[in-house]
Amino acid sequence: MRSTRIAAVVAGVVMVAGLTACNGGKSDNAGGNGGGAGSNQSPLEAALASLKTASQQVNGKKSAEIDGTQKVGPSTRTMKGAMDWSNGINMTLDITMTGGGQPMGSGKPMKALYTPQAMYMNMGMPMGGKNWIKYDYEMLAKQGPAGALIKDALQNNDPGKSVDLLIASGKVKEAGKEDVRGVQATHYTGTVDVAGLVKMQSKGLSESDLKALEQQLKQTGATKETIDLWVSSDNLLVKKREQMDGRKAMDSTVYYSHYGTKVNVTPPPASDVLTPPAA
Repeated sequence: MRSTRIAAVVAGVVMVAGLTACNGGKSDNAGGNGGGAGSNQSPLEAALASLKTASQQVNGKKSAEIDGTQKVGPSTRTMKGAMDWSNGINMTLDITMTGGGQPMGSGKPMKALYTPQAMYMNMGMPMGGKNWIKYDYEMLAKQGPAGALIKDALQNNDPGKSVDLLIASGKVKEAGKEDVRGVQATHYTGTVDVAGLVKMQSKGLSESDLKALEQQLKQTGATKETIDLWVSSDNLLVKKREQMDGRKAMDSTVYYSHYGTKVNVTPPPASDVLTPPAA
C-alpha cells in the first residue's frame, strides 16, 4: 500500500530532523554556561558544558544541509536535503528506500517537502491524478500516541535537540577526536534508556498515551538507545549516530553541514495534491 510506504517515510525522516520521534530535553544538567573543560571540572561536567555550548550554537544557526542513512532490520532509507528550524520545521528531502522485500524497497527516489503543518510526498508516479500526497500532522496525531509523538517531532525537532537529549540524560563522555568528512571533531557518546527517554521527551502527551507508548516499546523489544555526536571546533554538530536495540534494530547516521544555508519550501498547488483519509 502506498499509504504504508508514506507512513514509513514519516517515521524515518524524524531521524534526520532530530531524535527518534522525540522532542529535545532541557539542558538543566549542563552545569555551566560555556564549552570547554575548566580546571575544576570533572570529565562529565566538561562534556556537558561543551555540549551545552554546541546546542546554543546550533540553535542560533537556524538551518543546515543534511544527509543520512537509516537502517531498520533489512530496510534502508537514505535522505539528502536541507532544513530550516527558525520557525517550525521547513525541509526538503530526496529519499530512497531499499531492501526488506517491501513495495517501498524499489530504490526509486522520492521527493518530500515539510512545512510546520504538513509533509508532502512525490512518489514519482501519479495517484488519483495527483502527483503529491499530503500528510497533515494533526491527522497523524489522531492515529494514536505514536502518531502524536511523530507530529511533535516533525513540528519541533532540529539538530540541537539531539545535543539537548544527551545533556538531559546526564550520561555522556568524550570519546576522542576524529575526522568527519575533513572536519576535526570531538566525539561524545552516551546511552539512554528508551522507556525513560519517552517519558522525558513526551511532555505534551497524556498519561494514557505515555503508557501506550511504553507498551509499544516493550513489544518491539527496544530497551536502550546509544547516541554518538561529533562536534566541530566551532561548536557545531557535524555528525550524529543513533543505535537502538530490539527485534528490528535501528541504526541511523546523519551529517550536518553548511549551517545558515537558505531553505525554500513551497507546497505544491492544492490541485495537484491528494489527501488520504484518516485511518
